[in-house]
Amino acid sequence: MAVRIFHYSDLENVYDTPAQAGRLASVLRNRGAALAAGSGDNTAPGVLSLVSEGRQALDLYDAVEPDVETFGNHDFDYGADVTSEVVADSPQTWVSANVYRDGDRVGGVDPWTIVDVGGAHVGFLGVLDDATPSLNPMASDLTVTDPVAATREAAAELRDAGADYVVVLSHLGRGDEELAAATDVDAVLGGHIPAERVERLDDTLLTRPGSGGEVVLEVDLDAGEVTRHVVADAPIYEPVAERLRERMAETGLNDTVGHVADPMERTESTLFRGESRIGNFVADAYRWAAGADVALQNSGGVRDGPAIEGDVTVADLVSVVPFEEPVSVAELSGAELLDVFRGAKGGSLGFAEPDWWHAHVSGAELAWDDAASELAAARVGGEPVDPDATYTLATTDYLFYTDDEFPALDEAHRVERLDVQHQVLAEYARKRGIDPEIEGRVTMHADD
Repeated sequence: MAVRIFHYSDLENVYDTPAQAGRLASVLRNRGAALAAGSGDNTAPGVLSLVSEGRQALDLYDAVEPDVETFGNHDFDYGADVTSEVVADSPQTWVSANVYRDGDRVGGVDPWTIVDVGGAHVGFLGVLDDATPSLNPMASDLTVTDPVAATREAAAELRDAGADYVVVLSHLGRGDEELAAATDVDAVLGGHIPAERVERLDDTLLTRPGSGGEVVLEVDLDAGEVTRHVVADAPIYEPVAERLRERMAETGLNDTVGHVADPMERTESTLFRGESRIGNFVADAYRWAAGADVALQNSGGVRDGPAIEGDVTVADLVSVVPFEEPVSVAELSGAELLDVFRGAKGGSLGFAEPDWWHAHVSGAELAWDDAASELAAARVGGEPVDPDATYTLATTDYLFYTDDEFPALDEAHRVERLDVQHQVLAEYARKRGIDPEIEGRVTMHADD
């Protein structure tokens, strides 16, 4: 009998589309003798997760009974105590080899487990990006140790315990390559990046199903093969869909705040490849609310999902930026603002692909030279940025906290906090409508 695993990850806001969640449930319920394993960010963020603090994921978990799961950075969006409660109420086994709080493993989880399938002993361990305490303010009280060292230790223990295969459930993003190269494991089932991946590094299989519950990857450990299951092709498992519809009706977020005639896409290609209509809308709302010279939204803070179209509700806008983060205002010199703009490209973010662009802007025009890997030009209000002038910048409060994105911004620059992000978007939609266009705010070129 084949040793098969159905790999899902980064479900995030799939629960906000009950039909899609119902289809995902069908795929996972119909896996036969295969195992089901999740590699993080499967409880948050999203509209329903914001309201239920991640417990909406239990509707899916109870229906499909996954076998094993590990943490992603967003699984701590509501604090480690809430995460521990979700773990305790979940049917699957949770594993984490490198996450601690006050010296203990969060939720009382084990570093690894062994599951029997197809006549084989399959060992699973879990690791989380060690930058998580700086990526997620609600995880700042966690200690996340080196994932490579933790994997080596747990893998050795699994081999000693009789595991025929060692599988890592990884929420490291681009760190999966280093992990595979530096450890003795058979497969790394990854997440943290919305792009799909099926590759092999020497003797180690690496997979990533992408985000939003659109794809489940069926991994055959015996054959080293991967089958792609497109969730949109599956029937809806109505008990899950109906329960999520009930939850959404209970949120009180269904008020219509605007209308979009031309759908605003929010896919990887629109969010991380330069200027986008959805990014312009978010940044315009921030600048409008703050009366600032310029506004900036980090691309990773706008969540991918179904296009925003037709009548737009508060819930739709929560799904775009599903965090309890305020819009804040910074005051900084032109030289500092240029350093902020330079943070839109490059860096070593574990969740990011090397060629991604990380900024949506309003009130600014940026030109990036790919060949030189530098900011070629920057204008604010139609004029070149004056290094000696003072500018106001509206952005998400998160960027004042983290050192991983736009490190030129810090708390010393903050002069004001406004409403929560989705509240700002809703008020802007009511007052100004929703009709963003591509205007040449961001251009990228390669000079000879």
